[in-house]
Amino acid sequence: MENNAHIRFDNISKFYGDVKIIEDLDLNIKKGEFISLLGPSGSGKTTLLMMLAGFESATKGTVWLNDKALNDIPSYKRNIGVVFQNYALFPHMTVAQNIAFPLQMRGVSKAEINEKVEKVLGMVQLAAMKERKPAQLSGGQQQRVALARALVFEPEVILMDEPLGALDKQLREQMQLDIRALHQRLGVTIVFVTHDQEEALTMSDRIAVFNKGNIEQIASPREIYDRPQTKFVAEFIGATNLIEGKITALQADKAQVLLANKQSIWVQAAKDVSVNEDVYVSVRPEKLHLTQQSGAYDNHFPTTIKDIVYLGNHLRVQLDENAHHFIVNQDRKAVEWTKGAAVVAGFNAADCWMIKR
Repeated sequence: MENNAHIRFDNISKFYGDVKIIEDLDLNIKKGEFISLLGPSGSGKTTLLMMLAGFESATKGTVWLNDKALNDIPSYKRNIGVVFQNYALFPHMTVAQNIAFPLQMRGVSKAEINEKVEKVLGMVQLAAMKERKPAQLSGGQQQRVALARALVFEPEVILMDEPLGALDKQLREQMQLDIRALHQRLGVTIVFVTHDQEEALTMSDRIAVFNKGNIEQIASPREIYDRPQTKFVAEFIGATNLIEGKITALQADKAQVLLANKQSIWVQAAKDVSVNEDVYVSVRPEKLHLTQQSGAYDNHFPTTIKDIVYLGNHLRVQLDENAHHFIVNQDRKAVEWTKGAAVVAGFNAADCWMIKR
């Protein structure tokens, strides 16, 4: 097993009849890591999580935990906590009874159960609500109970399957920070499934981006966002402006790229590229700048503003076809542009990223 790998998925495939869910997938997870499995619905991320939990079996391949193959070990013997999106609480039990349940199933003494339940109630800030039933709690409070139940027996791995999907935006963002803080405090390995890019960027040590049963890229949130390795990752993680071109010259760490409209731009060169190679250029909306004249940036596109959308802390500006319909995130405190205004969109070579086609 790879050094420091706490969990390993080794050549995993999962088929339902002729339908491929996952194929020949390898993934190593370090001890104490918070890793998010991110991707659209049907990309295989939840299926992989369920195989680690023991609720699904692999068609081919082996799931390892601490050098031990899990394929034939039932879920209740894996020492893994699971938190689901729908909470899965017992409605007839109190908060304390719900949290105590996994300890009772393990034959823990009553005195130790009470001690562990009180401790974990404090962690999730629910000590004052331990006698309430789930129906008397808000969605966020119910999710805290589900989290406490997964923590109480001190598992070495916690799996979370879209656990915040049913919460409103404000509560969801607060729970993201709470779970992140708990992870940093406890140091437990967390595998977190989500389709929300911002959630994955906020919470994770690493992100594995899933697409059609395979991992397109696995890296830190910053690298995933700033240096996407595929067109899918660039478009799925946040907003981006993606244009096609061909490399016509290489100069140190820069490449000259000829676009379809015959305009040449300078971009940050990817490794192992060559002249005449077809590439995509990805420019994030916040890396584009609107000015009234050319010359301030390595690359510039004279254009007009097609639309402006107010998004609170910034404006989202769409440009016309002369600038490839680029989207620009504009500070609302900057120049107040108007729809139809003539502008120049500019960006530097260091502020974009090249992806091989």
